[in-house]
Amino acid sequence: MTVRVLIADDQEMVRVGFRMILDNQPDIEVVADVPDGVTALTRARELRPDVCLVDIRMPGVDGLEVTRQLAGPGVADPMKVVVVTTFDLDEYVYAALENGACGFLLKDAGPALLVEAVRAAAAGNALISPQITLRMLQHFTRPPEGSGAELDLLTQREQDVVREVARGLTNTEIAGVLFLSLSTVKTHLASVQNKIGARNRVEIASWAWRTGLVTA
Repeated sequence: MTVRVLIADDQEMVRVGFRMILDNQPDIEVVADVPDGVTALTRARELRPDVCLVDIRMPGVDGLEVTRQLAGPGVADPMKVVVVTTFDLDEYVYAALENGACGFLLKDAGPALLVEAVRAAAAGNALISPQITLRMLQHFTRPPEGSGAELDLLTQREQDVVREVARGLTNTEIAGVLFLSLSTVKTHLASVQNKIGARNRVEIASWAWRTGLVTA
């Protein structure tokens, strides 16, 4: 299947560059590129792309609000949004996470990571730029009192899987590290999402840091 992508960024050079990179992939098609948040919302709702690549700082409606309206809590049919930004600011990344983003990428991450992030989002996974993953989660998700009760929701094996998700491993990598089959890893993750009310891997990772399941 072809992954249909919408690009929202106020810089024309960025949009052109991203389009060239993504359209050059045999399994990815850019269906629209837009310069502002208002147009991003309109076109995303018209076209229903598989993945929306959204910059944070845009005129009209910023990328955080675009993310909230397309993928945030309470959205009946959420889309998959990957935030792509120049600004390596923790508060922006965390706000995007809270608003439903399923991936974070810095614009200087390179073509390979851009393509990987799109494919990961389309497959229901998540990719976060390595530069910001652990720092962001450690800084913003401090364990609250009583987090042990939340940990009790999961079996020991589910906790093992969640730890590896929080460290950024893919399902295949988790299977190798924990000596599990790929289908077993997927089963554990589905159970975890149901138990803790997480919508995607990013929220699972955030939960792991917040509850203290992962600390370093």
